[in-house]
Amino acid sequence: MSYVKFKVPDDLKNGIKESLNKIAGTRDSKIRKGMNEVTKSIERSLAKLVIMAEDVTPPEILFHIPLLCEEKSIPFCYVSTKKELGNSARINVASSAIAIENVGTGNDRELEDIIKKLEALKK
Repeated sequence: MSYVKFKVPDDLKNGIKESLNKIAGTRDSKIRKGMNEVTKSIERSLAKLVIMAEDVTPPEILFHIPLLCEEKSIPFCYVSTKKELGNSARINVASSAIAIENVGTGNDRELEDIIKKLEALKK
């Protein structure tokens, strides 16, 4: 059994990584990195989007995240590797999960587009 609830197409994964990179590069954006910070962000309903890596071992580490997101109606998605996720968030280490709390000035469209595409995927 896996925590990956749905398959994200490669072109959407690339779009997610590009958007995350753009948001991370904005001065007033706020991104929570790592399992504990992401969990807190979701529980406090601060997260606008949660992105998880598909190659996390052991997978039990991320089991609760999709469930919490669904409970709080927070959109979530996946990228292929922890390294890609860390690089896209502009940190120099791999990250199992990140939560976007604030997209920063001028990036609202980026987040809205990703969320619309994810909702279309789940239908």
